Amino acid sequence: MRFAVLGSGSGGNAAVVESGGTRVLIDAGLSAKQLLLRMRRIGIDPGALDGILLTHEHGDHVSGLRVLMKSLAVPVFATPSTSHVVRENLGPISWKLFESGSCFGIGDLEIESFAVPHDAVEPVGFVFRRDGRAIGLLSDAGHVTQRVRDLLSGVQALFIEANYDDELLEADTKRPWSTKQRIASRHGHLSNAQAAALIKELVPAGLKRVVLGHLSRDCNTPEVAIAAMRQLGVEVACACQHEPTDWHHAESEADRNAGIAFAKDELFG
Repeated sequence: MRFAVLGSGSGGNAAVVESGGTRVLIDAGLSAKQLLLRMRRIGIDPGALDGILLTHEHGDHVSGLRVLMKSLAVPVFATPSTSHVVRENLGPISWKLFESGSCFGIGDLEIESFAVPHDAVEPVGFVFRRDGRAIGLLSDAGHVTQRVRDLLSGVQALFIEANYDDELLEADTKRPWSTKQRIASRHGHLSNAQAAALIKELVPAGLKRVVLGHLSRDCNTPEVAIAAMRQLGVEVACACQHEPTDWHHAESEADRNAGIAFAKDELFG
């Protein structure tokens, strides 16, 4: 069971989770051309996708969906409120609606959704499970709720937003104060410090690999974000806007007991 981030940042976000014969795309915020190109680059046939999952309706997570669906016949999974907003700009496609907080299956994957605090209509994150392996995805969240902590406890691999460094955001001269307040609010984005605090809590429950995403161009850098995660006891990489990451695996206790080893992930930034 593994995942790769096709691109992450204010210019567009998308990731792929693969397990057995099942492959799902999470968000479609890159152009359709880039989504197709980057999936093929990491060995994914876009025509073999089993579904597209949406975290929320903001453009940097859905802007490529309309054109992408012209070339793919695949269902789109979203909450009712997210679907209601997004479908206004789409033609007839197959919608699979789920309630925030519900569990559902796609092929080999068991998927649990959870509500996240962000300034969107019904934003969600996901935990993907199969045979003792679990991958968590948390993006665009102003703070970490206890429910989020509980659901992510036990994942072996995690994609998490690390949008800004507190000092760099405060010193930024490009954004007005109101925008800075929105970013740092409880319905804005996660900082490096907030991401590190959650990761520290999850390590004792088995977290081994972390990919940081949605880094601000002006208020963060891969080096600063990685430095904030030092001494946490996990392998950490950064997703970037312009190229996909390598594959990152979720490794169960049974895998470790059997001596299965995956290649150490590299830093992409």
